Amino acid sequence: MGPVEERRRSMGTDADRSTEVREGFARSEFHRTFLGAQLERVTPGEVDVSLLVETRHLNLTGTLHGGLIATLADTATGLAFRTTLETGTTSLTSSLSVTFLRPGRPGTVTAKGRVVKRGTRFGYAEADVEDGEGRLLARAAATFTVMPEPAT
Repeated sequence: MGPVEERRRSMGTDADRSTEVREGFARSEFHRTFLGAQLERVTPGEVDVSLLVETRHLNLTGTLHGGLIATLADTATGLAFRTTLETGTTSLTSSLSVTFLRPGRPGTVTAKGRVVKRGTRFGYAEADVEDGEGRLLARAAATFTVMPEPAT
């Protein structure tokens, strides 16, 4: 058994974290209502988030606003990272870098987040943001700070 599998055994079930991500997204007015984003896929260490790009999402030049691309990438990487956390911990994005490769247009755009490294205090994930034809619009890299969940 490799280090990733050993770490997963110590953090509770993958299904628990995946369910937590799904339920949290369903309750998020920001993601579901304001943005109109959809949670497409949740597996341990990977999350896909999509957006049907409408005219309200376009910038002054008629292309998908870069801030929305960054938001989708941040959401996909952050949720993917959350699926790997040990019970009793949470995380915050500490940095996000987005490289824009082609303009986004109306239609479906999907951010595919994946965890590259999760440690006990720090983590790193990446996301590819693609249009409905699978063309790469942007690539993002994110780092995360891991900390204890606050007491409720």
